[in-house]
Amino acid sequence: MLKIQEIHELIKRIDESSIDEFTFETDGTKLSLKKNKEQVVTTQPTFASAQPSAQPSIHTELTEQTTNTETVTKSDTPKDASVTKAEYDHEIVSPMVGTFYHAPSPDKDPFVQVGDKVQADTIVCIVEAMKLFNEIEADVNGEIVEILVENGELVEYGQPLFRVKTV
Repeated sequence: MLKIQEIHELIKRIDESSIDEFTFETDGTKLSLKKNKEQVVTTQPTFASAQPSAQPSIHTELTEQTTNTETVTKSDTPKDASVTKAEYDHEIVSPMVGTFYHAPSPDKDPFVQVGDKVQADTIVCIVEAMKLFNEIEADVNGEIVEILVENGELVEYGQPLFRVKTV
């Protein structure tokens, strides 16, 4: 069993390294660490000297810069690039912290796959929390367009699990 001091040291070392993900298992205890790779793009508008006749050009310049910022933000996030907002209009989120499972057991087929049609009461996955297996329903009628988490992955409360195009 790792001591809290050793865990803090591991976190510090991983944070300083180029490693993005680290998993350690010993005596039935598993420790998984992942770096948060969120990037924030911030731009500040630049204003030309404002004269009464130059007002429309300042507005046009600001609009173009905002459009460019949105393009940069979308290209930096790989999940947004693979499925655009137009391709889905609902996300099924985790109602709790736990472990995500695609199937009822390792030898069974997944509950749903990309392209499957679901009803509001369709079970789409299981989230295990404290040895309790909680079946998660779709809550909407539609088609699964993206599965956002891997089997066996730890999920947080409110974390998107699936993207659905509703009908």
